[in-house]
Amino acid sequence: MLHVILYQPEIPPNTGNIIRLCANTGAHLHLVGPLGFTLDDARLRRAGLDYVELTNLVSYLNWDHFLEQSPARRLWAFSTRGSRRHTDAEFSDGDGLLFGPETRGLPEDILLGECADHVLRLPMQQSSRSLNLSNTAAIGLYEALRQLDFPQLS
Repeated sequence: MLHVILYQPEIPPNTGNIIRLCANTGAHLHLVGPLGFTLDDARLRRAGLDYVELTNLVSYLNWDHFLEQSPARRLWAFSTRGSRRHTDAEFSDGDGLLFGPETRGLPEDILLGECADHVLRLPMQQSSRSLNLSNTAAIGLYEALRQLDFPQLS
């Protein structure tokens, strides 16, 4: 099983879309606080529809709390500052795919710390700033699932 980790997400509809993504793929979702919204936000519920009940979702107070409790065996950080393409990673069952907040991305201390050797980038136009968080999560998760031959998915 794969783990999708959202570090301090800020935009409820993005998180709602990722809830739906995780429900449909069997990935576990981890929300690392502080969050930029509450879990009962109407925009989150609207985007996630009724999928929140189908998603294995765990919330953490902060990054340290996540590190203490995380079931992920290895973390892959997705960042525009990464030098390695997401397709060059070799994903394994139990890996965690880490995504930063929409307005600022993952902090430098995480990129240079726990994820130093595992920072991935999605290819895009040089003039582009970034992709939408839920799109990036979907691309990263489906590449990992593809490499694992889409376990338990039909």
